[in-house]
Amino acid sequence: MKKVTSVVLGLLAAAVALPAQAATPVPPGNRSVEQPPVPGASTRRTQALSTTFQGKYRKIYALLKNDAALRGKIAKVSAAYGIEPIHMVGAIVGEHTYNVDAYDRLQTYYVKAISYLSNRLTFSYKGEDVSDFVQRAEFDGCDDKADSYGLWQCRERVWNRSFRGRSVDGTGYPNDRFGATFFQPLYAGQTFGLGQLNPLTALQMSDMVHKVSGLPKLDVGDPNQVYKTIMDPDLTLPYVAATIRHSIDAYRQIAGFDISGNPGLTATLYNVGDPEGRAQALKAENARRKAAGEAPKLPQENYYGWLVNDKLDELKALF
Repeated sequence: MKKVTSVVLGLLAAAVALPAQAATPVPPGNRSVEQPPVPGASTRRTQALSTTFQGKYRKIYALLKNDAALRGKIAKVSAAYGIEPIHMVGAIVGEHTYNVDAYDRLQTYYVKAISYLSNRLTFSYKGEDVSDFVQRAEFDGCDDKADSYGLWQCRERVWNRSFRGRSVDGTGYPNDRFGATFFQPLYAGQTFGLGQLNPLTALQMSDMVHKVSGLPKLDVGDPNQVYKTIMDPDLTLPYVAATIRHSIDAYRQIAGFDISGNPGLTATLYNVGDPEGRAQALKAENARRKAAGEAPKLPQENYYGWLVNDKLDELKALF
């Protein structure tokens, strides 16, 4: 990764500029005394591998503990994006505890990255490439978006509003996420790499990563390069950090909460996505509460973020 210069840091400041008003800090720790229920799909996936959540947690923790070079990379990338390393660690630990099992060595991720790229990949649905799909008139309102996040977020909203679960021009589209429909050329519904990113998230974060880390911008017309980026640890770590940075800024700007002191919340948002939509919903809920004379509602962790906060002392000890 290129050394972060003062110029690049200036670009980062512009990309994640914060409003003047102070945000309310969210206290550390979990709001829930007990862990919220873990989705059945995660439980079934773990049982099918003849392991346990605790076993998977210990495995990813061991990888982080035993690989000083990896921890060094996480620390360096975190500093570039203005976040504490624990936020990146929390996201990685949560994904490998509840999503896929970790590999024993970081080198395996590099090997896997190469093996997955042996085939020519496409981002398409029923033979229609997503590059052509987003040229439809329904997406015209997205063309003026200034950055990659705004562009792909807009396109995802158009998908949900105009295509998801509908029949359009004789083609039936599934009642499923945009990313799951067009951006899973390998295994439907899965994410990949150390950060367990999906291609759509990577495309959204491309401009911020280009500005801060100097990596080439991603092109939706080159799925192989997108997959190489999310599966190569050296390339994917900036995307993990950018995703977390974006969530912190969205909650500050929209909902008026500073979640940077609560890694369980940033891990939760890394897991569920759509930080703007969730921040908007929280803002609306608190406006209702204020009108009713009730105390504001704080952001709350899900099962995934709850684990991160519960293991916080152990995870912080890594750094």
